[in-house]
Amino acid sequence: MNIARFEFSLFGINTYVVYDPTSKKAAIVDPGMINTEEEEALSRFLEKNSLVVTNIIDTHLHIDHAIGVAYAKKKYGVPLAGHREDAFLGDRLRQQAEAFGIKEKVEDVAIDTFVEAGDKIKIGNGTLEVLHVPGHSPGSIALYDRDGGFVITGDALFQGSVGRTDLPGGNGNTLIKSIRDNLLPLPDSTVVYPGHGPSSTIGREKTANPFLAENPRYRLKF
Repeated sequence: MNIARFEFSLFGINTYVVYDPTSKKAAIVDPGMINTEEEEALSRFLEKNSLVVTNIIDTHLHIDHAIGVAYAKKKYGVPLAGHREDAFLGDRLRQQAEAFGIKEKVEDVAIDTFVEAGDKIKIGNGTLEVLHVPGHSPGSIALYDRDGGFVITGDALFQGSVGRTDLPGGNGNTLIKSIRDNLLPLPDSTVVYPGHGPSSTIGREKTANPFLAENPRYRLKF
């Protein structure tokens, strides 16, 4: 499948559109649009490429990754998929917005379709495989396109870093174990599309990420 990246909101969140160029079916992953300008930028891309949104998926439900969910659900009329262990974060989205000083109108959101590790999400002729990678949040997931050779890691794994673990439900030991058990075994050539910042590869993170070495230069505060 093909993938397009948009950087939205004051958090610099990476929102992705994953789409099958043959069927023109598409998924919006981590809708982070915070205003009309960003909503229109996403809509223009979908319309320009004649894409039909069939899925909305959140890697986790922190405010930066879910602030655009309510708009996307209303605009495209499709349900939200996510892990049940992050449902409590969707119920507290407005509370999260207040904590970060966000002035824009924010709606709490509910996960309509729960996904678990090993589930396969069809997007036209393509498939995203769900990997459970808790630690940044209890219900964090990654989305692996085996045929496309890429994985969307949310805030679990970044280029040269890993996600913070000081938010509700976060745990440093769990995060590092999740990455080592569920992400690093992917082929070295797998492209990593994170929730923030530039892309990387699994091979690069194995060798260069200072949090993941056998004797890491940096350690998370657990």
